[in-house]
Amino acid sequence: MHWQKRRERFRAQLNSDSCVYPGSVFDPISARIAEQLGFEVGMFAGSVASLTVLGDPDHIVLTLSEFAQQAYRICRAGELPLLVDADHGYGNALNVKRTVEELETAGVSALSIEDTELPRCFASGGKTSLISIEEGIGKMRAALAGRQDPNLVIVARTSAVKATGLDDALARVEAYQDTGVDAIFLIGVSEKSQLEAISKVCKLPIILGGAGAEVKQLDYLASMGVRICLQGHQPVMAAIQATYSTLEALRQGVKPSELEGLPDKALVSQLSREEDYERWMQDFLE
Repeated sequence: MHWQKRRERFRAQLNSDSCVYPGSVFDPISARIAEQLGFEVGMFAGSVASLTVLGDPDHIVLTLSEFAQQAYRICRAGELPLLVDADHGYGNALNVKRTVEELETAGVSALSIEDTELPRCFASGGKTSLISIEEGIGKMRAALAGRQDPNLVIVARTSAVKATGLDDALARVEAYQDTGVDAIFLIGVSEKSQLEAISKVCKLPIILGGAGAEVKQLDYLASMGVRICLQGHQPVMAAIQATYSTLEALRQGVKPSELEGLPDKALVSQLSREEDYERWMQDFLE
């Protein structure tokens, strides 16, 4: 399949003067819904992948191949530019290079590599620890070396603002942007003063995750160089709740005809491309 146009659209968003909220997606149908509703980009998170592929919490036990396969299923379902959270690249810098190669082949438009030390040590109370800046630089350079399509966006991601403080976050931003990555992804920015300090040293487009309410106004974010701001991953949570409630009702004896909240048949037909398949059957089977 051809991924160039969607990658160009993702880069156009990074190069624009606006900030957008991405659609959090987790499978082909959710991606088609996000695209139909007009989301400029989609987001496929590692935590969401753990839930949908394994049914497990976000403890980074998902493998690269499992993640790449689900990313490919999402990408082939439509034309939505997809940003994926590739965690720490599934290992050291050499693993990062391989991760980029696999995810580029899967069709993603952008991927982030983080400097979190993984696997996490939960004996420390779940506190996030980071690898050294030097090791982080090596991972970002390896990610760039693994890229073959120059339109693929490589994003350096750090939780330093929350984990180690603003000064360390600023040092990591400056170090990572000098490697040649395309954008900086920051987790845990909660105050305008933090974002304004980062904006002064960051020469690249900014992506935010887990941002505080104080900074979450699109016009303000855009003025600070933020081009994408995550809102969370409510769609997969809503899907889990809907599935649980439906199965619970059926188990308790509610008749299928009495269930509430089910999608209209026309919507399911549209999202599953039923008309296309009817046409293809006439063209190729008759």
